[in-house]
Amino acid sequence: MKGALLGCFGLAVLAAIILAIFGFSQYNGLVAADQSVQEQWGQVENVYQRRADLIPNLVATVKGAANFEQSTLTQVVEARSRVGQISAQGAQQVLNDPQKFRQFEQAQAGLSSALSRLLVVVERYPELKAVQAFRDLQVQLEGTENRIAVERRRFNETARQYNTKLKMIPTRWFNAWLGWGFAPRPYFQAQTGAETPPKVQF
Repeated sequence: MKGALLGCFGLAVLAAIILAIFGFSQYNGLVAADQSVQEQWGQVENVYQRRADLIPNLVATVKGAANFEQSTLTQVVEARSRVGQISAQGAQQVLNDPQKFRQFEQAQAGLSSALSRLLVVVERYPELKAVQAFRDLQVQLEGTENRIAVERRRFNETARQYNTKLKMIPTRWFNAWLGWGFAPRPYFQAQTGAETPPKVQF
């Protein structure tokens, strides 16, 4: 009888050890996936910051053109300011709060729209288009917009892998039962009308 009890106790201890190891494995997998999301988020922020850093030079160059439309410049400066306010909340706060993430995304879309309008208006100023500094900035902005699209796509792929892992059983159960606190990550979404390419001529 005593031997049977010891055997049952041994099996229970062994099962607990196996369960603990499995739980550690699930937790570590989520940590690794979450770190990948945060790393990719850093890349997204990096390319957005590159664009924000180019704008003061663009505005300064455009201001040099005679009679350039001040309202268009003001829209770009204000849109950049809104982006700065959202970014100042900190990467982690934006990444952890779907509502703040949407605000961040909308602010960036507003800046993209203001820049597109600016570049359309520039078409009316051939003397500005002839300035080498402006042409260089156009090329850099175009390259940055391409990088933004690539990094957003990569972020969505990384977030999808993390979110999928988080929803799978038994990881989902461990996260809920043990209160690990891992939450789904939001995705970048196409803006309304994104299916229609903007008519911007360089």
